[in-house]
Amino acid sequence: MTRQVILWRHGRTDWNVAGRVQGQTDTALDDVGREQAASAAARLASLNPHRIVSSDLQRARRTAEALGAVTGVEVELDERFREMDFGAREGLTWQEAMERFPEGMKAWFSGDETQIPDSETHRQAGDRFAAGLADVIADLPEDATLVVVAHGAVIRTGACAFLRFPEENWRTFGALNNCAWSVMTEVGPPQHRFWRLTEWNAGTLPEPVLTDDR
Repeated sequence: MTRQVILWRHGRTDWNVAGRVQGQTDTALDDVGREQAASAAARLASLNPHRIVSSDLQRARRTAEALGAVTGVEVELDERFREMDFGAREGLTWQEAMERFPEGMKAWFSGDETQIPDSETHRQAGDRFAAGLADVIADLPEDATLVVVAHGAVIRTGACAFLRFPEENWRTFGALNNCAWSVMTEVGPPQHRFWRLTEWNAGTLPEPVLTDDR
């Protein structure tokens, strides 16, 4: 067995239901989100996580604490795992954003993410997350599992940045469900190890893949 990283999205919030962009606005889990966190935590606990590191935003922190409660592992907070900052779009639905920032949203869809006031780009958010991930992985022992609890957009961009996927391919990865997770596993011989994305948007525990692809 080798090192493993679980990238776990937080449970549901009222803004998720309403389709409002949350970003770094500190929204709380709703009743369903708390149930999702408890249910997923019961499954993830079987992986015996060595560390649990979470975004400091409460929807992620409360999700992480559900896992900490059943494993006895202290939750560490790291603001580098916060959601992407969507600036002036936060609190708005897509339709409201289109009405308030028609030119900015048109530019956004065309790939120019600099036209919405005070917002991060996907590259900036991805690099921030990837740097934090590299730091916490550096101290991860052999055969250990790290759980990082964060947010949909920054998990997608951060995983892609960490794995060095070309940015033009980032949008091909689908969104993560509330309380779903993705898995990165370290593979290869000791002198040539690298990280591989082994599961995406999963709700079941990772299992060994029966293959000769090493």
